[in-house]
Amino acid sequence: MRFSVLAAVLIMAVAFIYPAAAHHPGKDLDKVMGSKEKFFQVIDKPAPNFSLRNGDGNEVTLKIFSDKIIVLHFVYVRCPDICPLHAEKLADIQAMINQTPMKDLVEFISITTDPSNDTPEILEAYGPNHGLDPVNWMFLTVDPDADEGATRALAEAYGHKFTKVDDEYQAHGVVTHIIDRRGRWAANFHGLRFGPVNMVLYINGLTNNEPDPQ
Repeated sequence: MRFSVLAAVLIMAVAFIYPAAAHHPGKDLDKVMGSKEKFFQVIDKPAPNFSLRNGDGNEVTLKIFSDKIIVLHFVYVRCPDICPLHAEKLADIQAMINQTPMKDLVEFISITTDPSNDTPEILEAYGPNHGLDPVNWMFLTVDPDADEGATRALAEAYGHKFTKVDDEYQAHGVVTHIIDRRGRWAANFHGLRFGPVNMVLYINGLTNNEPDPQ
């Protein structure tokens, strides 16, 4: 489903008066969201760091996003079913966020777990093909000389496995990770049945959390 601009504006008009937009979002926001969204999980610990490459071959680390909230997921292009659905759901959420001032505070990141197949050219096309806007979305892969399983190990550090079934397919769950402006792994949204508006409201609440001083 795609949300109209009007729907996004109406949703965010509610979001900006959401009670969780308070001075202590790590406490109040988690409690409120936990009562509203059954697929929400509080994590509240430092996010596992990474050093990966974007489509231009430039190094990307978690630290460079210290002023932004990250919406992170793991994916591989040859996934025939849930990966495309996951990307499209995040594209709907991105569309809502990008109709608000949060656009400059949120970065959507897709990390491939199949770097030997997912070349930069393939990766750069994947997001737009599923509705993700490159203005605040990027796809990351490993260094050319890194182990082929490095991003699967990173996914495991984030709490879930991508297990190779054969040369093409991987068995895995679906999780969206939310990292706040302090590099704190704030929460997970599990599966594809969570409410998109709930994720938008949660991210909105996190925008009140100041980033760490540089």
